Amino acid sequence: MIHSDGFRALDRQECLRLLGKAPVGRVVYTRQALPAVLPVNFSLDADGSVVLCTSAGSDLVRAVDGVVVAFEADDFHAGRRSGWSVVVTGRAAVVTDLVEHERLLRTGPRSWMPLRDGVFVRIESEMVTGRELTDVGAGP
Repeated sequence: MIHSDGFRALDRQECLRLLGKAPVGRVVYTRQALPAVLPVNFSLDADGSVVLCTSAGSDLVRAVDGVVVAFEADDFHAGRRSGWSVVVTGRAAVVTDLVEHERLLRTGPRSWMPLRDGVFVRIESEMVTGRELTDVGAGP
């Protein structure tokens, strides 16, 4: 449904489809009791969870392991005044299962940064929301 503001709510399946095409997203979490946002590359796993690859000793791992975070990705076209945004909210956890870790080494994301002691962080897709902005024409 398109609302009068030009936004259309996206269902879970459409959100995950769009998310699967995005190369970069943002992890939203709390660091030292303040909001923090970190852009990261990622992959979407078969169950709809977001998977990141980072260093085991990173500030990100210390801040998100075992807590609820948000993850956002989007794609916008300023000239057309259109685009979409998807937010996944869920518990983040370092993947500790050895079989799962080995599978993610084959199928998961590759960090764009050199890593020491790389680990995977999974963000469960407990809540998935999204919206699309359709071309609303020329504005002021």
